[in-house]
Amino acid sequence: MIKAIEIENSVFLWGWLLAVLLLTSCDKGAKNGSGAKEKMNVLFVVSEDNGPELGCYGNQDVSTPNIDQLAETGVRFDNAFVTYSVCSPSRSTLFTGLYPHQNGQIGLATHHYQMYDSLKTLPGYLHDVGYRTGIIGKRHVNPATSFKWDYGAIKGANFEKVQLEKYAESALEFIQMDAGKPFFLMVNFPDAHFPLQKQVDGLPPQPLDADDVTGTLPFIGVDSRRLREYTANYYNSMARLDIAVGLLLKKLEEEKLLENTVVIYMGDHGPQFSRAKCSNYEAGLRVPLIIRYPPRNPHVGMRKELVSSIDIVPTIMDITGAKCPDSLDGRSLLPLLGQGSEGKWREYVFAGGAGATSLFFYPRRSVRNDRYKLIHNLLYTRENPKYSFYADHLNGHFDGGTEEGELMQGTDEVRAAYATWKNPPEYELYDLQEDPYEFRNLIGNPQYVSIKGEMIGALVKWQQETDDPFYDKGILDRFVAEVDSVNRHFPNHSYAKDSTFRWKYLQYFK
Repeated sequence: MIKAIEIENSVFLWGWLLAVLLLTSCDKGAKNGSGAKEKMNVLFVVSEDNGPELGCYGNQDVSTPNIDQLAETGVRFDNAFVTYSVCSPSRSTLFTGLYPHQNGQIGLATHHYQMYDSLKTLPGYLHDVGYRTGIIGKRHVNPATSFKWDYGAIKGANFEKVQLEKYAESALEFIQMDAGKPFFLMVNFPDAHFPLQKQVDGLPPQPLDADDVTGTLPFIGVDSRRLREYTANYYNSMARLDIAVGLLLKKLEEEKLLENTVVIYMGDHGPQFSRAKCSNYEAGLRVPLIIRYPPRNPHVGMRKELVSSIDIVPTIMDITGAKCPDSLDGRSLLPLLGQGSEGKWREYVFAGGAGATSLFFYPRRSVRNDRYKLIHNLLYTRENPKYSFYADHLNGHFDGGTEEGELMQGTDEVRAAYATWKNPPEYELYDLQEDPYEFRNLIGNPQYVSIKGEMIGALVKWQQETDDPFYDKGILDRFVAEVDSVNRHFPNHSYAKDSTFRWKYLQYFK
């Protein structure tokens, strides 16, 4: 068990870190004694199932001092989004710089979805420029043969959240293996994936109860003591994550590596509450993203540009000097880490989704600009299966979903929003400036006809440019038939336990 006093003291390094940052040059790489640029190490920290519910993003109920200090010494992105609000597809983008419909990982790895065999992934690109690569925690993307790591540890999901100190200890083991070469290390923490534990191994030292939080997460739209208990344990998970991050960064400080290591922290998608994970609403797609890049004159603050997880691979390649393929749609975020404006960045961010498993199948696409969000529900003639999984807790991971009885206590507007989520029209349109939690679908409002047309046009253009297979109705119909057949022949996800099962979609998507 980690001692509480050690945890609390793990934030001491940040005062020293800020001083280091203020003395650093604006060059892309730090310089050694001869004046030559030194290759930067990269530490990429990814957490499970959480949106920007952190102190540095304005949440006053949660305790996240280590991540908050990371934001104070780096750049916090307020409008960062993932390409799919489920683990495996989202992480496939982090490894390839491609949308899931481009790389093939359109569902969960545990359900035998996988990428195309021929794709090169991040560790391969970094090996080409002399980096050693490591991963701690789950990869959750198939096939395993696409990943040539030099080091791997804690390969399971660890949803029990036990022995979190092992993540930092494994990181130190990897770092010390070959100190003469720059490293890329990805550390995947299990919090805040369901089940949401109040406390594990004494962490966090002072857990919250339902009475300690000001309410449920605002996008849920309703309140009950049961939901506040889940909210409290979600915050406890975030506090436990923060402790683990602090221990990890302390190891880097002890090895005197912070001044030549870029730290990137990101969530893989939103939390597993109603209208969040598995949806294309903001609560599912918007995530925390913080980058601390020592060689730049530190831009200690926040950026409002629209950034996406497709930008992570180009950013890491820019840092390390790896060649970025022309096929990638993302952009390096390094220009946003300096001071001042970088001019026009991007107008839209996009996301896909197919439901992640056969029973959850509900294909959709979405586009967002700085004010409006459009969601295209490709199978709108059917009910969204995720609604009942959340409302009826058909799987233990959905126990935090809003129940029908709780929903009846909500406003007419909130109940209408849940009805839209359950049985959506072909398109949904939201004004995020006036309605940040997407409770009012404006698609039928004649005042927004031109905005609807603009957003549909942007979405169609993106689908064409990225060779989205679901843009082709014939391919979409073929995949719908494949999913329906799997559900008939393998009830209740039984195919997931069949090692011989293979999806056929990779044969006809391209």
